[in-house]
Amino acid sequence: MTTDGLGLVGGFLSQVRERPDATALVWNGEETTYRELYERAGRERDRLARLGLTPGEPVGVLATKSPAAIALVLACLLARRPFLLPSPALADALLADLFAQAGCRQVITADGTDAAVAPNPEVTAQPLAPREAAEVSFMLTTSGSTSLPKIVPLGRDAVNRFVAWAAPAFSIGPGVTVLNYAPLNFDLCLLDVWTTLAHGGRVVLVDPALAARGGHLLDLLVRHDVRVVQAVPMFYGLLLDAAERRGATLPGVRQVMFSGDVIPDRTFAALPRLFPGARIHNIYGCTETNDSFVHEVDTGATAFPPVPIGRPLPGVEALILAPDGAAVEGPGSGELYVSTPFQSAGYLDRTRHADKFTGHPLGRDDRRWFRTGDLVRRDADGRLHLTGRADHQVKVRGVAVNTAEIERVLLDHPAVREAGVAAVPDPIEGRRLIAAVQSEPGSGLNSLTLRQHCAGRLPRAAVPATLRIVHEPLPKTATGKVDRKALDRLDELSTVSTATSATTAQGRTS
Repeated sequence: MTTDGLGLVGGFLSQVRERPDATALVWNGEETTYRELYERAGRERDRLARLGLTPGEPVGVLATKSPAAIALVLACLLARRPFLLPSPALADALLADLFAQAGCRQVITADGTDAAVAPNPEVTAQPLAPREAAEVSFMLTTSGSTSLPKIVPLGRDAVNRFVAWAAPAFSIGPGVTVLNYAPLNFDLCLLDVWTTLAHGGRVVLVDPALAARGGHLLDLLVRHDVRVVQAVPMFYGLLLDAAERRGATLPGVRQVMFSGDVIPDRTFAALPRLFPGARIHNIYGCTETNDSFVHEVDTGATAFPPVPIGRPLPGVEALILAPDGAAVEGPGSGELYVSTPFQSAGYLDRTRHADKFTGHPLGRDDRRWFRTGDLVRRDADGRLHLTGRADHQVKVRGVAVNTAEIERVLLDHPAVREAGVAAVPDPIEGRRLIAAVQSEPGSGLNSLTLRQHCAGRLPRAAVPATLRIVHEPLPKTATGKVDRKALDRLDELSTVSTATSATTAQGRTS
């Protein structure tokens, strides 16, 4: 039975009709069938109807991942009700501002409680226009720590096109077990939760309370015969540590995808051994565009160069603009623009487009394009490699440096598990680089060794003035990436070693 033409909701309903007793969700050892999930979603849909919302009016959904939360989202999808799904980890003030901006008068939760959104005179409500409301399903958000995240409405057709592509691309079908690691508000869930439910698979949900326990993750993969895994690099680092301690591998996994952040070389090189029967993919995309590029790793290689983001997905167009504004037609470097069949039409707050959603930069077509802000290099084989971020370009002592490149160099050190670099204001130099890394347990990494590592690979101005080495994971944003805005507050963590560049110190006192 194929559900490619039915979309997310139609595909799910087809599974309910044809395979009602098949398992849809696994949560902490408990199974939920397709029939049970549909009935639970139906009760939540009735609850939505009692809220007295007007046609097309969005509702806020505030829920940590669980079967109840999945049913709540399904209820919104079945009712064709636009919904804002932010991270429940965001500060209360940010959540209130997001709901107010989206025009949500009501917020519903998975525990059965509803709450009215108090008017906020400091936030201008920018609800969807009636025609947009009829087409929008999910409203996700970009990451945000100290500023208000951007709201990204996803059209129903765009989501359906993604679901139709992802299932055959990664062999997701009836009875196939897929692990879901990401929080429910992540765009990654469009693949491992919603594509799976639309095509009859079984989703093993990782409890967020247990998501940092590598041994638990390993047990889930083994116990439930998981065949498809998609997760951020941090997941694979945790899993690898647990597997190495037990001497375990996972030969039953058939598809492995990593996405969302740079994967450390140590973790990347170990994936073929950890998953000896799997095809391994690097997936690149933004919340605004969904997946755009994919690269399949050559697992038979004896050496692993830096992993590229690969080539565009079917229907995706890519453009690289050189610093002078000219298109890079062959090998070369520049800023990446993409246009995908899966992308948003734009931010809810149009004033925040800031040239992100544009027409073709050179006027060559009438498609909608997205300026990613990522700097890439195209090699002679046509594959793209990330080299940094346009907004990570800063000047230190008059020299242009890229903080993303510094992070890559730090991650190249075998004793570094995580790295973050930020440029902070400095009254003398204008900008000063601070870096923080989480060291591998028992590595004995010290700041002198790490500074020497950087000095041999970076220009002098790009060597961080301050290096902090900590045991704990680095602070994260709501989307699970290193929160670079919080790096200057790392004194709250137990610091193993902090060093300040002697040259910088001398420069300040001279």
